[in-house]
Amino acid sequence: MSIDTDRRPAPDEKARVMGQQPLVVWFTGLSGSGKTTLASGLEKILFERGVKTFLLDGDRLRAGLNRDLGFSPEDREENIRRAAEIAAMMCDAGVVVLASFISPYQKDRDRARQIIGSDRFMEVYLDCTVDVCRHRDVKGLYKKADSGEIEQFTGLSAPYEAPINADLTLETASQSIDHCLSVLLNKVLPRIAHAS
Repeated sequence: MSIDTDRRPAPDEKARVMGQQPLVVWFTGLSGSGKTTLASGLEKILFERGVKTFLLDGDRLRAGLNRDLGFSPEDREENIRRAAEIAAMMCDAGVVVLASFISPYQKDRDRARQIIGSDRFMEVYLDCTVDVCRHRDVKGLYKKADSGEIEQFTGLSAPYEAPINADLTLETASQSIDHCLSVLLNKVLPRIAHAS
């Protein structure tokens, strides 16, 4: 058997073999808005349907690859750039990536879209007030920010720029997880369906 080692499989060939169109579903919103909850829920549903997925979580990335970064605007920009590059590579491999990042700046989310490609990028904004997120405070971060343990905390002492034209906005303060997952699934499935 002779293999042409100079020619790598094209992304459309990988999509055909994987039986799905690659996509990055980029969840953005304040800490406590439900990003990881919805990304994890969507991953489970898609996995059960045979979709090849990967959950790219901001906390996990900061604990490993991006542990050298702080929370200055410059470090936040680099954090999102690295995340977008990883997501783009996984997309090239034909995977559906569920990316969960606060990603507070519009320019950084726009850059992520550019790196990944608009046709493979779906921005999902989880619209939830600071008061509701603070009440949830799943990780105890708002309490730490209030006591001064965390500086430059998004939504309190650091800005969050809500998306101008998100592909999907979910009001997670008033909508149930099940409702949000149903809406998400109805938006994602047509985007990842592979035309045979």
